[in-house]
Amino acid sequence: MELQHLKKVKDGKYLKNYELTYLNKKGKEKTYEIVGRHEIPDEKALGNHVSGVSIVAYHEDKLLLLREFRMAVNRKIYNLCAGMIEEGESIEECIQRELYEETGLQVKKILDILKPSFSAVGISDIKTQIAFVEVEGALEDHTSDNEEIEAAFYTKEEVLELLETEEFSARAQIAAYSFVKKFPKNL
Repeated sequence: MELQHLKKVKDGKYLKNYELTYLNKKGKEKTYEIVGRHEIPDEKALGNHVSGVSIVAYHEDKLLLLREFRMAVNRKIYNLCAGMIEEGESIEECIQRELYEETGLQVKKILDILKPSFSAVGISDIKTQIAFVEVEGALEDHTSDNEEIEAAFYTKEEVLELLETEEFSARAQIAAYSFVKKFPKNL
């Protein structure tokens, strides 16, 4: 596959739509649509901007999960605390701000921050990081009027039942499964 050109087709408030034209392995043109959060000025810029963070948070032997209404699927799902990095903000500052805004909790210790990965590689060049943190404090609602989030801590047994009965975002499902299977081992 060889990228021939990139063209912006729509500039929305939060997402930008692009058409990518490729030559496939038989030399025929293939047009592919993607969305991005930031301006993609040229082909070299595809996949180079880190937009946000997903936070896998623990308190003692429990996992923090959010049950939140997601407009794109018109229902509540289980998700991780997550958000967009603001202009001039470090990843550590973003983790602290998003955790507080969505849950009222504070970061006790950052355990690890993974290198950036693609969030929805089939439809977007958006990259985010995944952070693993220990948290402290009391759960409080600091969300905007446009967010409906219920934050709670869950034991391994409770998470196992949720995995069998509820719908999750992909990253939250992987984090929940790993938590139930005793990953990370130091918890």
